[in-house]
Amino acid sequence: MKPVIGLTRCSTLDDYIESVLRAGGEPLVLEADDDPADVLTRIDGLLLTGGPDVEPALYGQAPHPTTDVDAARDAFEIPLTRQALEQDVPVFAICRGAQILNVAAGGSLVQDIPSAVESELPHSITEQKDAVAHPIRVAEGSRLAGAMGFALDLERCGVNSRHHQSVAEVAPSLVASAHSPDGIVEAIERPEGAFCLGVQWHPENFWRTGRFGALFDAFVRAARQRAEAR
Repeated sequence: MKPVIGLTRCSTLDDYIESVLRAGGEPLVLEADDDPADVLTRIDGLLLTGGPDVEPALYGQAPHPTTDVDAARDAFEIPLTRQALEQDVPVFAICRGAQILNVAAGGSLVQDIPSAVESELPHSITEQKDAVAHPIRVAEGSRLAGAMGFALDLERCGVNSRHHQSVAEVAPSLVASAHSPDGIVEAIERPEGAFCLGVQWHPENFWRTGRFGALFDAFVRAARQRAEAR
């Protein structure tokens, strides 16, 4: 049996679904009105997808003028993520998903990179989904480095980018495992327990080339191990 991967619903699911299928998982699209506790009885891994900003009140801040939230998704995804972490369910979090992961675990966000960080790097390129925007440096010995293996240059790995927010204070149970040259956190992970990784870029957009396929492979492999142990 293929491990069941729960995907939070977003406006562009196709690339996420294709990436999960190619890694050997069975995608299950989750709805914002689902019950988190029930969801976790039906899935073997949780994929947190991209989308709008996270409600700043959830990490103790007033909203920036550019902040655009989806309250229904927040109300579902924050408790879902917290329960997944408590139950050690494998989690792969992408873009907004990485921000949800950090906030759910007790961290905070940079609400608007252009007004908060001095940088000439393009963090929001929307014309071509798999266009490389800038490099990142992946921490040696991290779970992210292990998942990517030798397929990419960890010192200067090129990624795409479509975001104006990012991780600020990393949650206590997580660590930063990749940064862009201007200091923006590009990946977070939990060193202990099952696979738990959040990336700020969109690896799902590269399924045609397989550039980041190893990340989905590692995630689905962890979900398969959970399924076999249940």
